[in-house]
Amino acid sequence: MRRIVALIIGFLLLAAFGAQAGEPKHEFFTTSDNVKIHFMTLGSKGSWVVLIHGYTDNAERMFFKTGIAQALAKNHRVVAIDNRNHGASDIPEPRGLGRAEDTLELMDHLKIQKAHIHGYSMGGGFTARLMASNPERFITAIFGGSGIYESDDTLRAAAAALDPSMPEPQGAEAAAFKQLRDSSAARTAAAAQTQPNAPVAAPRQPLNIDLKTIRFPVLAINGAYDRPYSKTQRLWRELPNFQNVIIPKKNHVSAIMVGGSMPPEYIDALTKFINANDVL
Repeated sequence: MRRIVALIIGFLLLAAFGAQAGEPKHEFFTTSDNVKIHFMTLGSKGSWVVLIHGYTDNAERMFFKTGIAQALAKNHRVVAIDNRNHGASDIPEPRGLGRAEDTLELMDHLKIQKAHIHGYSMGGGFTARLMASNPERFITAIFGGSGIYESDDTLRAAAAALDPSMPEPQGAEAAAFKQLRDSSAARTAAAAQTQPNAPVAAPRQPLNIDLKTIRFPVLAINGAYDRPYSKTQRLWRELPNFQNVIIPKKNHVSAIMVGGSMPPEYIDALTKFINANDVL
C-alpha cells in the first residue's frame, strides 16, 4: 500500500512539474568529429543547468522521467545531453562510453559561457574531467553517484573503510543492477571479439587535477550504500567550497531511480544548492 501511495504521489509531482515548466524540446547538433548528438532543453529563464547522464542511460529517463529537469526548469534553463553511444545520439561505438568533450561542444553550440554542470555516475566522471580542463565554464559542479577518489593509496583505503556495506538489492533495484552488470559484461565481451589480442587495460589512474585551485561551489550527492566516503573525502580535504549529501538507505540505482519513487532528497539537495549559488 505504501509503495502504491508513493508512486501516485510521484506521478502527481511529475505532472505538476510538467505543467509548470512546459514540454521539453528535442534538438540535435553535430560534433567536431561528425557525431550527431541529441539533447533536450526545458525552461526559458535564468542561468543554464547542464545535465549529463550515466552509462547505459539517457537524458530523458534519468532527468525528465525522474522530475529533476522539471524542478530545475522552474528557475533555470536546462539542457540534458544524450551522450554519444546512448539514447537518440549517434552510436559510433556500440556499448561504448560517452565523451566529456561533447558536453563542452554542446555548450559552445548553445553559446553557453558558464553553467551549473551536473553529472551522474559516468556523467560525474565527465564533470570532473571538465573541471580539470575548463574550470572557467562552471558556475557550480554537482556530482551525483560519483565524485573524485583519493590519489594516495593510504588515503583511499582510509576513505573506503568509512563506507558501509550495501545489503543485497531487492525488487526493482535488483533488476536495475542486473541490467547494469549485463551491459558491462556485454561491452567487455564485444571488445574482446573486436580486439582479441588487445592487452588488459591498466588500472584507472586518479584524475590529474589540483582541486585547491577550484573556486566555484561543488556538491556531491550519493546514496549511503554507494561508497559515498570513497568518492568525497578528497573533495572534503582539498576544495575550499564543498557540500556533501548522503541519502540514507540508497545505493547507486535507488538514489535516482524510475522503477520506484524518486527520492525527494536528491531533487531537494540539487535545486537548493543551485538556487543558493546562482549567478545574479
